[in-house]
Amino acid sequence: MKLIEAVPNFSEGRRSEVIERIMDVFYAQDDCTVLDYHADADHNRLVVTVLGEPESVCEACFSAAGQAAELIDMREHQGSHPRIGATDVVPLIPIEDVSMKDCVKMAEELGARIADELEIPVYLYEEAARKPHRRRLENIRRGEYEGLVEAISEPERRPDFGPDEVHPSAGATVVGARQALIAYNVYLRTDDLSVARQIARDVRESSGGLVNVKAIGLEVEGEGVQVSMNLTDFRKTPIHRVYEFIKREARHCGVGVYRSEIVGLVPREALLAAARYYLNLDGFAPDEQVLERRLQD
Repeated sequence: MKLIEAVPNFSEGRRSEVIERIMDVFYAQDDCTVLDYHADADHNRLVVTVLGEPESVCEACFSAAGQAAELIDMREHQGSHPRIGATDVVPLIPIEDVSMKDCVKMAEELGARIADELEIPVYLYEEAARKPHRRRLENIRRGEYEGLVEAISEPERRPDFGPDEVHPSAGATVVGARQALIAYNVYLRTDDLSVARQIARDVRESSGGLVNVKAIGLEVEGEGVQVSMNLTDFRKTPIHRVYEFIKREARHCGVGVYRSEIVGLVPREALLAAARYYLNLDGFAPDEQVLERRLQD
């Protein structure tokens, strides 16, 4: 059976009635299962994780993009997370009997449909990118929605599909294909945003930090600041290594770390790796010693 995962991000994390109407689209779609959703008021962002047959998942994502275009007005949107549109980004991830090449084709077809039928400009990123600099999502989001309003007509900022102007309310959308990643945030014991931004620069790969780590510093109302990250290959750079790196850099800045969070789903293997590290486990055999794994036998 062919299966893909999609993790669409919407620019709404505060209005429950809007979140519910977007989620209803996914719940109503046959052969598509909602694995998780996370609404964050400070980021003002909804992250949905769905799994299912490729055609059904893509149909649900398209319908949700249409719903978001009707309910979210980017001219009024405010939030701490970078964004360019009501449906900000839609990554497609191969899971079973589907190749990355297949997901690239699906991303192209979904992106073209969003542009043609919803009149929303669409950019392709990661494995689906048609231009090298568009592989990185942060390059497409440069200047965010407000900056893109003026910049979209510039030759290097023109979308891959759709008009050379942002949708009046929905802005623009990014669609792509990628491997699974972990969204991971670490909160610092300070209100100084410059500290979070400095640590984000230190930890992210593009600045010479840890490989397969993308990071930005954000201010979170009522909780100080955070280093917000995407870990694109936890096997090469595990969660505990990232956490220890940030703790060390925070100490150098004279601040502490008081909590961290995972947004959405995380592979069990990633958490088991952290358990081995922090518990200093010797001879640990997950297939034999993890209760849930034995129950699956």
